[in-house]
Amino acid sequence: MRYITDKNADKPVSGLTRADVRAAHAKLADTPRKADWRVQMISKLWNYAVEKQDWPLGPNPAKGIDLYGTRNPFEPWPEWMVDALEDAPARVRTLSRLILGRGERPGAAVMARWDHFRGEWMTVTDEKTDTTYEVFCPPNLSEYLGTIPRSGAYVLAKNLTEPTGYDAIEKEFRAWRKTLGHEAKPFVLHGLRKLAIVRLAEAGCSDAEIQAITNQTPETIAYYRSRANRKIMSRNAHRRGTNRE
Repeated sequence: MRYITDKNADKPVSGLTRADVRAAHAKLADTPRKADWRVQMISKLWNYAVEKQDWPLGPNPAKGIDLYGTRNPFEPWPEWMVDALEDAPARVRTLSRLILGRGERPGAAVMARWDHFRGEWMTVTDEKTDTTYEVFCPPNLSEYLGTIPRSGAYVLAKNLTEPTGYDAIEKEFRAWRKTLGHEAKPFVLHGLRKLAIVRLAEAGCSDAEIQAITNQTPETIAYYRSRANRKIMSRNAHRRGTNRE
Protein backbone atom coordinates (compact mmCIF):
# COMPACT_ATOMS: atom_id res chain seq x y z
CA MET A 1 0.00 0.00 0.00
CA ARG A 2 2.86 2.36 0.79
CA TYR A 3 4.43 1.68 -2.61
CA ILE A 4 1.15 2.34 -4.40
CA THR A 5 0.72 5.57 -2.45
CA ASP A 6 4.26 6.75 -3.12
CA LYS A 7 3.88 6.16 -6.85
CA ASN A 8 0.34 7.41 -7.30
CA ALA A 9 -0.51 9.91 -4.55
CA ASP A 10 -0.66 12.81 -7.02
CA LYS A 11 -2.86 10.96 -9.54
CA PRO A 12 -6.66 10.67 -9.59
CA VAL A 13 -7.87 7.18 -8.68
CA SER A 14 -10.55 7.42 -11.34
CA GLY A 15 -7.83 7.71 -13.98
CA LEU A 16 -6.56 4.18 -13.35
CA THR A 17 -7.34 1.94 -16.33
CA ARG A 18 -7.30 -1.77 -16.94
CA ALA A 19 -4.35 -1.25 -19.29
CA ASP A 20 -2.46 0.48 -16.44
CA VAL A 21 -3.02 -2.51 -14.14
CA ARG A 22 -1.95 -4.98 -16.84
CA ALA A 23 1.21 -2.96 -17.46
CA ALA A 24 2.05 -2.88 -13.74
CA HIS A 25 1.51 -6.64 -13.58
CA ALA A 26 3.70 -7.32 -16.62
CA LYS A 27 6.45 -5.03 -15.31
CA LEU A 28 6.91 -7.35 -12.32
CA ALA A 29 6.77 -10.56 -14.35
CA ASP A 30 10.18 -11.64 -13.05
CA THR A 31 8.66 -11.75 -9.55
CA PRO A 32 5.21 -13.28 -10.18
CA ARG A 33 4.20 -13.38 -6.52
CA LYS A 34 4.87 -9.66 -6.13
CA ALA A 35 3.17 -8.97 -9.47
CA ASP A 36 0.03 -10.84 -8.41
CA TRP A 37 -0.03 -9.16 -5.00
CA ARG A 38 0.17 -5.73 -6.66
CA VAL A 39 -2.96 -6.49 -8.70
CA GLN A 40 -4.75 -7.97 -5.71
CA MET A 41 -3.95 -4.96 -3.55
CA ILE A 42 -5.24 -2.56 -6.21
CA SER A 43 -8.44 -4.60 -6.35
CA LYS A 44 -8.86 -4.56 -2.56
CA LEU A 45 -8.31 -0.80 -2.35
CA TRP A 46 -10.72 -0.15 -5.24
CA ASN A 47 -13.43 -2.29 -3.65
CA TYR A 48 -12.95 -0.55 -0.29
CA ALA A 49 -13.30 2.87 -1.91
CA VAL A 50 -16.48 1.89 -3.75
CA GLU A 51 -18.18 -0.29 -1.14
CA LYS A 52 -17.12 1.40 2.12
CA GLN A 53 -16.46 4.99 1.11
CA ASP A 54 -19.03 5.31 -1.71
CA TRP A 55 -16.53 6.72 -4.19
CA PRO A 56 -18.10 6.88 -7.70
CA LEU A 57 -15.27 5.01 -9.43
CA GLY A 58 -17.05 2.54 -11.67
CA PRO A 59 -15.93 -1.04 -12.46
CA ASN A 60 -12.82 -2.40 -10.72
CA PRO A 61 -10.00 -2.32 -13.35
CA ALA A 62 -8.12 -5.15 -11.59
CA LYS A 63 -11.06 -7.55 -11.53
CA GLY A 64 -10.59 -10.68 -13.66
CA ILE A 65 -6.97 -10.02 -14.68
CA ASP A 66 -5.22 -13.37 -15.00
CA LEU A 67 -2.63 -13.83 -12.27
CA TYR A 68 0.64 -15.69 -12.64
CA GLY A 69 -0.01 -17.83 -9.58
CA THR A 70 2.42 -20.62 -8.78
CA ARG A 71 4.26 -21.05 -12.03
CA ASN A 72 7.40 -22.46 -13.52
CA PRO A 73 10.14 -20.13 -14.78
CA PHE A 74 9.54 -18.54 -18.18
CA GLU A 75 10.32 -20.88 -21.05
CA PRO A 76 12.91 -19.63 -23.57
CA TRP A 77 11.41 -19.58 -27.05
CA PRO A 78 12.32 -22.46 -29.38
CA GLU A 79 14.12 -21.43 -32.55
CA TRP A 80 11.17 -22.40 -34.75
CA MET A 81 9.07 -19.78 -33.00
CA VAL A 82 11.76 -17.12 -33.42
CA ASP A 83 11.88 -18.00 -37.14
CA ALA A 84 8.09 -17.62 -37.32
CA LEU A 85 8.47 -13.94 -36.36
CA GLU A 86 9.13 -13.21 -40.03
CA ASP A 87 5.37 -13.53 -40.57
CA ALA A 88 4.27 -11.92 -37.29
CA PRO A 89 2.54 -8.51 -37.13
CA ALA A 90 5.08 -5.72 -37.54
CA ARG A 91 4.82 -4.42 -33.97
CA VAL A 92 5.12 -7.92 -32.49
CA ARG A 93 8.14 -8.62 -34.66
CA THR A 94 9.85 -5.36 -33.70
CA LEU A 95 9.20 -5.71 -29.96
CA SER A 96 10.45 -9.31 -30.06
CA ARG A 97 13.66 -8.26 -31.79
CA LEU A 98 14.18 -5.50 -29.22
CA ILE A 99 13.68 -7.86 -26.25
CA LEU A 100 15.99 -10.49 -27.70
CA GLY A 101 18.68 -8.02 -28.75
CA ARG A 102 18.56 -5.72 -25.71
CA GLY A 103 17.90 -8.33 -23.01
CA GLU A 104 15.24 -6.10 -21.42
CA ARG A 105 11.85 -6.88 -19.97
CA PRO A 106 9.05 -6.35 -22.51
CA GLY A 107 7.78 -3.27 -20.65
CA ALA A 108 11.19 -1.61 -20.96
CA ALA A 109 11.84 -2.73 -24.54
CA VAL A 110 8.63 -1.11 -25.75
CA MET A 111 10.02 2.20 -24.48
CA ALA A 112 13.16 2.04 -26.65
CA ARG A 113 13.88 5.34 -28.38
CA TRP A 114 15.83 5.87 -31.56
CA ASP A 115 18.30 8.05 -29.67
CA HIS A 116 19.08 5.04 -27.43
CA PHE A 117 21.08 3.67 -30.37
CA ARG A 118 24.42 5.29 -31.10
CA GLY A 119 26.57 3.36 -33.55
CA GLU A 120 27.68 0.11 -31.96
CA TRP A 121 26.33 1.09 -28.52
CA MET A 122 22.85 1.32 -27.06
CA THR A 123 21.29 2.44 -23.78
CA VAL A 124 19.07 -0.12 -22.04
CA THR A 125 16.91 0.01 -18.91
CA ASP A 126 16.40 -2.34 -15.98
CA GLU A 127 12.85 -1.58 -14.82
CA LYS A 128 13.22 -3.48 -11.55
CA THR A 129 16.10 -1.32 -10.31
CA ASP A 130 15.17 1.75 -12.38
CA THR A 131 18.69 2.01 -13.80
CA THR A 132 20.01 2.63 -17.30
CA TYR A 133 23.34 1.55 -18.70
CA GLU A 134 25.17 1.34 -22.02
CA VAL A 135 25.97 -1.94 -23.74
CA PHE A 136 27.06 -3.19 -27.14
CA CYS A 137 24.32 -3.32 -29.78
CA PRO A 138 24.24 -6.67 -31.62
CA PRO A 139 24.76 -6.21 -35.36
CA ASN A 140 21.63 -8.22 -36.21
CA LEU A 141 19.53 -5.79 -34.14
CA SER A 142 21.15 -2.78 -35.81
CA GLU A 143 20.51 -4.33 -39.21
CA TYR A 144 16.88 -5.04 -38.38
CA LEU A 145 16.25 -1.51 -37.09
CA GLY A 146 17.71 -0.19 -40.32
CA THR A 147 14.89 -1.87 -42.25
CA ILE A 148 11.95 -0.29 -40.40
CA PRO A 149 10.59 3.25 -40.87
CA ARG A 150 10.85 5.94 -38.22
CA SER A 151 7.55 7.58 -37.32
CA GLY A 152 8.43 9.24 -34.01
CA ALA A 153 10.94 9.45 -31.19
CA TYR A 154 10.25 5.85 -30.15
CA VAL A 155 11.02 2.74 -32.18
CA LEU A 156 7.45 1.56 -31.48
CA ALA A 157 5.77 4.91 -31.89
CA LYS A 158 2.16 5.80 -31.16
CA ASN A 159 2.79 9.30 -32.52
CA LEU A 160 5.73 11.69 -32.79
CA THR A 161 6.35 11.90 -29.03
CA GLU A 162 4.71 8.85 -27.42
CA PRO A 163 5.42 5.10 -27.54
CA THR A 164 2.85 2.47 -28.42
CA GLY A 165 1.32 0.93 -25.30
CA TYR A 166 2.65 -2.48 -24.30
CA ASP A 167 -0.85 -3.83 -23.71
CA ALA A 168 -1.84 -3.30 -27.36
CA ILE A 169 1.21 -5.15 -28.67
CA GLU A 170 0.86 -7.97 -26.14
CA LYS A 171 -2.73 -8.46 -27.35
CA GLU A 172 -1.45 -8.69 -30.94
CA PHE A 173 1.16 -11.19 -29.79
CA ARG A 174 -1.43 -13.47 -28.17
CA ALA A 175 -3.54 -13.41 -31.34
CA TRP A 176 -0.48 -14.25 -33.47
CA ARG A 177 0.60 -17.00 -31.07
CA LYS A 178 -2.75 -18.74 -31.57
CA THR A 179 -1.99 -19.06 -35.29
CA LEU A 180 1.12 -21.10 -34.46
CA GLY A 181 -0.85 -23.91 -32.86
CA HIS A 182 -0.96 -25.52 -29.44
CA GLU A 183 2.83 -25.93 -29.20
CA ALA A 184 3.27 -22.14 -28.98
CA LYS A 185 0.86 -21.65 -26.06
CA PRO A 186 3.45 -21.94 -23.20
CA PHE A 187 5.63 -19.15 -24.58
CA VAL A 188 5.26 -15.47 -23.70
CA LEU A 189 7.17 -12.36 -24.73
CA HIS A 190 9.21 -12.48 -21.52
CA GLY A 191 10.62 -15.82 -22.69
CA LEU A 192 12.66 -13.95 -25.29
CA ARG A 193 14.65 -12.33 -22.49
CA LYS A 194 15.45 -15.80 -21.20
CA LEU A 195 16.36 -16.95 -24.70
CA ALA A 196 18.88 -14.11 -24.76
CA ILE A 197 20.68 -15.76 -21.81
CA VAL A 198 20.63 -19.14 -23.52
CA ARG A 199 22.06 -17.73 -26.74
CA LEU A 200 24.78 -15.80 -24.94
CA ALA A 201 25.75 -18.93 -22.99
CA GLU A 202 25.90 -20.94 -26.20
CA ALA A 203 28.12 -18.25 -27.70
CA GLY A 204 30.59 -18.80 -24.86
CA CYS A 205 29.83 -15.75 -22.70
CA SER A 206 30.71 -15.94 -19.01
CA ASP A 207 28.10 -15.31 -16.32
CA ALA A 208 29.63 -11.88 -15.74
CA GLU A 209 29.35 -11.02 -19.44
CA ILE A 210 25.73 -12.18 -19.57
CA GLN A 211 24.92 -10.12 -16.48
CA ALA A 212 26.59 -7.07 -18.03
CA ILE A 213 24.22 -7.37 -20.99
CA THR A 214 20.93 -8.47 -19.39
CA ASN A 215 21.41 -7.29 -15.78
CA GLN A 216 19.73 -10.46 -14.49
CA THR A 217 20.60 -12.16 -11.22
CA PRO A 218 23.35 -14.80 -11.01
CA GLU A 219 20.71 -17.35 -9.99
CA THR A 220 18.59 -16.61 -13.06
CA ILE A 221 21.61 -16.75 -15.35
CA ALA A 222 22.73 -20.07 -13.84
CA TYR A 223 19.27 -21.57 -14.34
CA TYR A 224 19.00 -20.59 -18.00
CA ARG A 225 22.63 -21.44 -18.71
CA SER A 226 21.65 -24.99 -17.80
CA ARG A 227 19.11 -24.84 -20.66
CA ALA A 228 21.76 -24.02 -23.24
CA ASN A 229 22.72 -26.58 -25.86
CA ARG A 230 25.79 -28.46 -24.61
CA LYS A 231 26.77 -29.47 -28.14
CA ILE A 232 26.87 -25.84 -29.30
CA MET A 233 28.71 -24.71 -26.17
CA SER A 234 31.36 -27.44 -26.47
CA ARG A 235 31.91 -26.67 -30.16
CA ASN A 236 32.35 -22.96 -29.49
CA ALA A 237 34.68 -23.65 -26.57
CA HIS A 238 36.93 -25.82 -28.73
CA ARG A 239 36.94 -23.20 -31.47
CA ARG A 240 38.05 -20.53 -29.00
CA GLY A 241 40.77 -22.86 -27.72
CA THR A 242 42.00 -23.50 -31.26
CA ASN A 243 42.11 -19.79 -32.01
CA ARG A 244 44.37 -19.21 -29.00
CA GLU A 245 46.96 -21.76 -30.16
